[in-house]
Amino acid sequence: MEEHPINKLMDTTMQKIKEMVDVNTIIGDPITTPDGTTIIPISKVSYGFAAGGTDFPSKRENRDNFGGGSGAGVSITPIGFLTVCKGDVRMVTVENNNGTIENVIGMVPDMVSKVGAIFKKDKPAKEDFADIKLDDPEI
Repeated sequence: MEEHPINKLMDTTMQKIKEMVDVNTIIGDPITTPDGTTIIPISKVSYGFAAGGTDFPSKRENRDNFGGGSGAGVSITPIGFLTVCKGDVRMVTVENNNGTIENVIGMVPDMVSKVGAIFKKDKPAKEDFADIKLDDPEI
């Protein structure tokens, strides 16, 4: 059975979309700064696709005329950047409409490391003031 013309139409449209949108569109090429920080852009890609057509009868035998069309739309929206600095990975969002929960969740790793650092610090020895008399005139 001969392939229907709508298949070629759909294949061509999908191939063109694939050429426009690849993995490097969603997860961008890493950028390394002079201080060693790596920045990776992250985008959201949305696309839609439609195709349609119909066969028209022909005056010639064993041949139908085909009329069809297809279309596609692509939207690329930057959503943020992954930053890697000295083993610390963070997501920096572009939009400023993050909810409170997302902000709190994003801060948890930072807070845990800071609290851990506080408890790991060497604490100075406490001075013992038990031998000082409060009625001492030199105080």
